[in-house]
Amino acid sequence: MKNFVVKTIANAGALAVAVWLLDKITLTGDSTGKKVGTLLVVALIFGVVNFIVKPLVQLLSLPLLILTLGLFTLIVNALMLLLTSWLADKLDLSFQVDGFWTAVLGGLIISIVSWALNMILPDGD
Repeated sequence: MKNFVVKTIANAGALAVAVWLLDKITLTGDSTGKKVGTLLVVALIFGVVNFIVKPLVQLLSLPLLILTLGLFTLIVNALMLLLTSWLADKLDLSFQVDGFWTAVLGGLIISIVSWALNMILPDGD
């Protein structure tokens, strides 16, 4: 359970950095508390999408992953971020990613920041 909480916090932090760095990834809210709450829910959605959908997409795109020596992973990450944005919109959360290339750059930022935070934060159960 502790590992799940740590990964969710790392995802929320990584998403916050992407929102801060990229103008076309938006998170709106009336107050800071509402933004933090929305960010945590979006991080949960992002974690579920990465846990359930991403392995299936990677399996189906395995020839492209091999052909591009893994660079296609950036596209897969962008698609997961766009799917998270779509789901957040369906749940009336104020998180939006505008455009594919923004999602590619956002996915790259989220991957790097999430990796760094997971290295720093404890992950033991």
